[in-house]
Amino acid sequence: MKTKKLVAVFLALVMVVALGAGCTKTQTTPPAQDQPAPKEPMVLRYNLGVEPETLDTAKMTGIPEFNAVLPALEGLTRIKADGMPGPGMAYKWDISEGGTKYVFYLRDAKWSNGDPVTAYDFEFAWKRALDPEVAADYAYMLYHVKGAEAYNSGEGSVDDVGVRALDDKTLEVHLETNAPFFLDLCAFPTYMPVPSKVVKANPDWHASAATFVSNGPFKLIKWEHQSILEYEKNPDYWDKDAVKLDKLVFYMVEESSTELTMFETGEIDYADNPPLPEIDRLKAQGVFKVSSLLGTYYYIFNTEKPPLNDWRVRKALTLAISRKDITEKVTKAGQLPALAWVPPDIPDAKPGPDFREVGGNYFKDNDVETARALLAEAGYPGGKGMPPLEILYNTSEAHKAIAEVIQEMWKKNLGIENVTLTNQEWKVYLATRDAGTFMIARAGWLGDYNDPMTFLDMWVTGGGNNNSRWSNKEYDALVTKARLETDPVKRMQMLHELEDMLFADGAWPIMPIYYYVDSYLMKDYVKGVYISPLGPVDFKHAWIDK
Repeated sequence: MKTKKLVAVFLALVMVVALGAGCTKTQTTPPAQDQPAPKEPMVLRYNLGVEPETLDTAKMTGIPEFNAVLPALEGLTRIKADGMPGPGMAYKWDISEGGTKYVFYLRDAKWSNGDPVTAYDFEFAWKRALDPEVAADYAYMLYHVKGAEAYNSGEGSVDDVGVRALDDKTLEVHLETNAPFFLDLCAFPTYMPVPSKVVKANPDWHASAATFVSNGPFKLIKWEHQSILEYEKNPDYWDKDAVKLDKLVFYMVEESSTELTMFETGEIDYADNPPLPEIDRLKAQGVFKVSSLLGTYYYIFNTEKPPLNDWRVRKALTLAISRKDITEKVTKAGQLPALAWVPPDIPDAKPGPDFREVGGNYFKDNDVETARALLAEAGYPGGKGMPPLEILYNTSEAHKAIAEVIQEMWKKNLGIENVTLTNQEWKVYLATRDAGTFMIARAGWLGDYNDPMTFLDMWVTGGGNNNSRWSNKEYDALVTKARLETDPVKRMQMLHELEDMLFADGAWPIMPIYYYVDSYLMKDYVKGVYISPLGPVDFKHAWIDK
């Protein structure tokens, strides 16, 4: 995204010299009516959409949480506007010839409480996220680090984890094998530092603005739960001269119709959840915007709950919907029907067709005939005898509309009439998924880095993000083997085999629906916002050009 520099207009103060009889008097303050107008703070207002589940980087898993910490925290690297990792807390790094050893050199930087940011803060943060007692869902993101998986699984020692502070400003990292995307991972929230002294003194440091400590472009100054997050420019940030905004204000409005009203009345500058019924009108007005997004919208089946413990039922439900109708008549933002799990635009091993083109589709859209046969084979011909089903979704008019359409499709195509819809507030919905107290749940997955593995390693047995509770030991073993494979062609073939296994007889833990695009509304005067194809929004270089 192109950016343009903000031109600040400065008013000169005029020194008024008054001459009196026999003396000279200098007036250093102009009359009140001549005082220049104070400079308006540059404020950008954005609707985050929900109350973040947590601001603890070891515990967070969702885009709202990532967006809430990205202004306030920074890892070793930070993703630039070209999508590539650039210097963050580390100003440079050395990589060994085999790509398995990294040495990061940290700049002089401060936490917002005045403490220095040190390599020990990074070592502490990574090992904390791996601690089995912390039970971090995203601990597996650190498995590229030597000894990380063994420690997290309870089979190894924390002393064998391959991250070590050599001194305050030098961090040494040893990987299990070469990971070309490791510098990208170093910008990910799970890899961000935490202020070790603060965390040890107060485990709830992340729960309020008064105790939250920042090292990023902004610092958190207000958190009114269920209402607002407010940030101001961090004067101690190493790159503060590149930060133009004085303040960021994040709202937590879940209803897309209310969000639209706030956007149209000027209460917010950036709305990330346009209501589906208004899309045609917003397109005609030219305010509806779309950017690429590397992700898949899908339903999770709880494979432990009857009748969903029968893979034939799961496959039948997957085949018996028209994704074309959903994307063209409901979502209407250019989404593509998902007939596989890994989305397009991820490179394969060799230049040319991407991973999705090489892998192809795994099923036909709206394949009602096959779906009916599978359901009958499972013992529910024409839907007769089918136990009640429930679709869970987080509160959203869009998720509700999609669920209602799918509910009707299952009724029409399969004769299943007892499908209920349940919505929950974001934090409750995430907790319900984690606890496994659901049957079918709406979900969306955005890549954490541009590689198929970010979509495939989440389905290992007991994985922090594997809410389906599906388990396949061969799948688990192949994920480990692929993670350690250094030959890119062999590795990519293994990743294709992993996706094959998701849609093999006995599997089908998920129901892909469509591949994401990012649809949003943004005022024309908002400049420099970086919207990553991986989901997070970075306001570091944003400004208001009014």
